[in-house]
Amino acid sequence: MPRLNQVSRDQVYPDGRKLYEALFGDRDPVTQPGTATGTPGNWWTVFANVPDCLDHAVAGFGFYRSRRRKISMQLRELGQLRAGYARGSRFVFSQHCKAARAVGHSEEKIRAIKAWSVATCFSPIERAVLAYTDCLVLEGGRVPDGVFEALRAELSDVEILELTYVTCMYDMHAVMSRALRLEYDDVDDPITEVPAPAAASNDVMAAVDQAAKA
Repeated sequence: MPRLNQVSRDQVYPDGRKLYEALFGDRDPVTQPGTATGTPGNWWTVFANVPDCLDHAVAGFGFYRSRRRKISMQLRELGQLRAGYARGSRFVFSQHCKAARAVGHSEEKIRAIKAWSVATCFSPIERAVLAYTDCLVLEGGRVPDGVFEALRAELSDVEILELTYVTCMYDMHAVMSRALRLEYDDVDDPITEVPAPAAASNDVMAAVDQAAKA
């Protein structure tokens, strides 16, 4: 379950009700979860706790899908997809696998996104976008000159700014989804202690030390 309260249909603010109707029909998404795309839908019901936060997020979706954008849909989706994977958000990654198909990316490229640096299916500009995405998400914006120059070789300043903004926006969504355990990110941390047998020593390196001294 999400870590925050979900806002029911009868409690949501007026514009939020319009979103609920578009996504969930006449159902209350809290008691009858599920969207047409198969997601639980609790991203929406949690964000509705702060109406202008949900409105702001929805406006961001409108921004990247606007016909005014200069960055290509294909490059944009590579950034969003890699951001979801690199940040470890199953929700963002899963949703943008589907979005990548919708804009024409092949199954080969979608499968290769996890190990793009050794894949041969990406063009030079696609590789530059993926390298840039890793710098944004994994390096906190620390971008080597060589990566940036590879972008500038084929993209305008406007395209680079749009790509940067949208990619960082989806990095934020990935982080928030994990932190609040929304949608497909409602999973336990896999990094836990594995118990040793009852009679085992607490000194995990003792046997190694003894072998080295023998």
